[in-house]
Amino acid sequence: MYLASNWKDYEIIDAGDGSKHERWADVTLLRPDPQAAWPMKEPKSVHARYIRSSSGGGHWEYGRSLPDSWTIRYRDLTFIVRPTGFKHTGLFPEQAVNWDWMRGIVEKSDKPFRVLNLFAYTGGATAALAASGAEVVHVDAAKGMVAWAKDNLAASGLGDKPVRFIVDDVMKFVLREQRRGRDYHGILMDPPSYGRGPNGEMWKIEDDLYPLVRESVKLLAPDARFFLINSYTTGLAPTVLSNVLKVALGDKGGHIECDEVGLPITRGGLVLPCGASGRWER
Repeated sequence: MYLASNWKDYEIIDAGDGSKHERWADVTLLRPDPQAAWPMKEPKSVHARYIRSSSGGGHWEYGRSLPDSWTIRYRDLTFIVRPTGFKHTGLFPEQAVNWDWMRGIVEKSDKPFRVLNLFAYTGGATAALAASGAEVVHVDAAKGMVAWAKDNLAASGLGDKPVRFIVDDVMKFVLREQRRGRDYHGILMDPPSYGRGPNGEMWKIEDDLYPLVRESVKLLAPDARFFLINSYTTGLAPTVLSNVLKVALGDKGGHIECDEVGLPITRGGLVLPCGASGRWER
């Protein structure tokens, strides 16, 4: 398992009964998590808990005063955390293990390093890569998430780094980059199970993941170093990501490794699974 165990400002205090009790700096939250299928003692007090609605969606119930947003740090990075109406906070802490992996590759390179970040969300990976000296192209279909990513980059003191922010459908952008003859030394993608592009383009991971990977591979430079796929789709095993990478990158050499991603749980010494990652490295 790829375990994101180096956090200081984030912690899963406990998990169980379909929920996780988290600490984000000095703020505690209780959020649903279907992977936590064992019992947990209910916390006495949290700043906020997310209550699911039987008709879909849900709402936050506040137990203590909570700011609209606050910041947490990871290594030399600072991120803005903000509870949203869909239970998310704008950051997936488990991805820190992949940030560290990619940073290690970039920092060992003695050449300019270009990275394409697809479904880039609020830019956790973008900030990590920029801090390590990479040039990053950040692509997401949601204008609000791209604005949030810009704020995260500025919060980390990286606003002057070579990062291009693009609001676009990822497949359309990849095909345009092919026509422009652009290439990249690293590509990562964090696709949702379902989604829509800025013009209503439909995305379904079971149907669209391999075609996107196949076209994205065409953007790898001859001396490319990594390709990363993240998946949070329930039932999409790491072996699926491994097979996708093997078929799409079979003639590129290098090494493919796929596994679950997880976060340690403080109480009980358990680990909460948080999806899977597939890594190709050369």
